[in-house]
Amino acid sequence: MRKNITRALLTVAIMAAPALATATPWSIDSDHSNVGFSVSHLMVSHVKGNFNKYSGIVDINDKEITKSTVSVTIDASSINTNVQKRDEHLRSADFFDTAKYPTLTFVSKKWTQASQGALKVTGDLTIHGITKSVVLNVAPFSKESKDPWGNLRRGTSASTTINRKDYGLVWNQVLETGGVAVGEEVNILLDVELVKSPSK
Repeated sequence: MRKNITRALLTVAIMAAPALATATPWSIDSDHSNVGFSVSHLMVSHVKGNFNKYSGIVDINDKEITKSTVSVTIDASSINTNVQKRDEHLRSADFFDTAKYPTLTFVSKKWTQASQGALKVTGDLTIHGITKSVVLNVAPFSKESKDPWGNLRRGTSASTTINRKDYGLVWNQVLETGGVAVGEEVNILLDVELVKSPSK
């Protein structure tokens, strides 16, 4: 009986190996990427910012791109809008409450092809301890390029729009002229460079 089970497990492993082999893991190079956002301020302009610390892996299956995966973790306290007081407020309990919720995460669940090689990547985005499904509009991945140190690199960009209130980020101030100080919609803009170390 045990021999039959072992033989069956080996058969499954052998059959799965070719499919797994076609997925290549690429690390996000945070030194050459940007996790940015913009949000309406006082209903007259947009404030832009980014997160300085994050990591992630993209398993790219070039033969069957819809079988690719991505997982990203962002340090919430690394938020940066170039204004110290505003950043401190964003880290506070009024917004991200980074002491209680130190990270933001995104884990893909479904990849679908769009026009001209673009992709729609659906996944779970967790902010402030709340998880919602979002769809990233992803540009086609670039071709591989070798850097001076022998690492293979490729890149892409992505965007989506979320409502911050869906994630419990509800703080605001009503303006005397009407409207609110901070918009509800947040535009997320990603520029991603990926790196794969040379095979040993």
